[in-house]
This record gives sequence, structure tokens and C-alpha cells, in this order.
Amino acid sequence: MYLVTLPPKMGILYIVPTPVGNLEDMTLRAIRVLKEADLVLAEDTRTSGVLLKHFQIQQHLISHHKFNEHGTSANVVERLKAGQTVALISDAGTPGISDPGFFLVREAVRAGIEVQTLPGATAFVPALVSSGLPCDRFCFEGFLPQKKGRQSKIESLRDEERTMIFYESPYRVIKTLQQFSDVFGPDRQVSVCREISKVHEESIRGTLAEAIAHFTDHEPRGEFVIVLAGK
Repeated sequence: MYLVTLPPKMGILYIVPTPVGNLEDMTLRAIRVLKEADLVLAEDTRTSGVLLKHFQIQQHLISHHKFNEHGTSANVVERLKAGQTVALISDAGTPGISDPGFFLVREAVRAGIEVQTLPGATAFVPALVSSGLPCDRFCFEGFLPQKKGRQSKIESLRDEERTMIFYESPYRVIKTLQQFSDVFGPDRQVSVCREISKVHEESIRGTLAEAIAHFTDHEPRGEFVIVLAGK
């Protein structure tokens, strides 16, 4: 009789969205996956530690962010090959959307590991849908370059016909709106949303000129999503 040793069944990499504001936006499936995972990768273990404690999730957290993901991903892939279940979360929203996640997912896919992404919170979808602008076709641009290539990126979108979505910080939102006005014209329609799913959530809708005037009079605070009409 010959004994055949089968290789261990590979684990699953779960991409788990977390609330961008209201903790009630956490899904029941996300809570279950995080409780059952062998390992949870977190962008900031302190921030995620608070979230997990709130939902009574007791799991070992390992730091996984844009500054170390190239170094940690190989070890994570080996854990997955050995059969462990790994969950990746970011500070808020869906990993990979302007957050770490792409590199690990790519490496897992290359290694033949199953990747499952849970539906869940992300800031740009509610901002788009509530903007009043066409949302059947859109392009997500995320954060613009802070310096080099910023103006050329905006110029490249001059003839874009789809609704455009951008993330922006409160420190640059007026500058960004002004740059948009210079390229797309002050009468282009825009919806500027801040603090999505938080207590002070707000959407300012109108022309770029009107949005600039509003935030010149009212200091920008919080995280912003700018939804800009296409040509």
C-alpha cells in the first residue's frame, strides 16, 4: 500500500469593505468573515482595532499598507497556499479603491489563490448616485496628482463625456474646483459631497462657480468626493 500525500487545500483571500462613516454600514457577512479568518490584514492596526473591538471580533491583526505591501505580500501568499484564510481591510471603505489592496490581490491571483471581494461601503458610489448627475456611465479618477502631472491630468479630461468622480482633501478642494473651472468652465455642473455616511454629511450641488463661492465662505472640512458632469 502506498500512501499519497495530497497538497494542502489553498485558503481564500477575502477583500472586506469597512464603514466609511456610520458603523451600521458594516455588513453581517463582513463581520462573519472577519471572525472566521485566520489572519486580518489592516492598513492601520490601531484604527482597525477599534472597529473590530466594536463588533467583538478577536483576531490577530497584521499591518499591511502602501509602504510595506511589497514586503508583506509574499508571506501572506505563502500563508494562503498553506490553507489559511486571510481577510484584508482598509481604514475605511473597500480595499483597492484609493487604498492598498491591488498588489496583494494581483499576487494572490498569480498564485492561483481564490479571491473573494465582499460588497460593501465605498464613498464614491453614494456620492455619485445622490449627485443628480448621470450615473449610468462614469469614470472614477480618485485622487489627482498633488503636484507633477496634476494640470495635464485635468487637461486630459477636457473632452470626457462621462460623469467624473474625484477624491479630495479639505486642504485642496477649493484649488481643485478652481482648476476644474479654468478647464471645464465655471458653469459646469458639480456635486461636492463631504463626510459621506457621517453625522455632518453634506452635498453642495450647482455650478463650479457656485461651489467655489460656497467653500470660500464656509471652510472645507472632512473628506470630499467631487462628482463633475461630463462634457
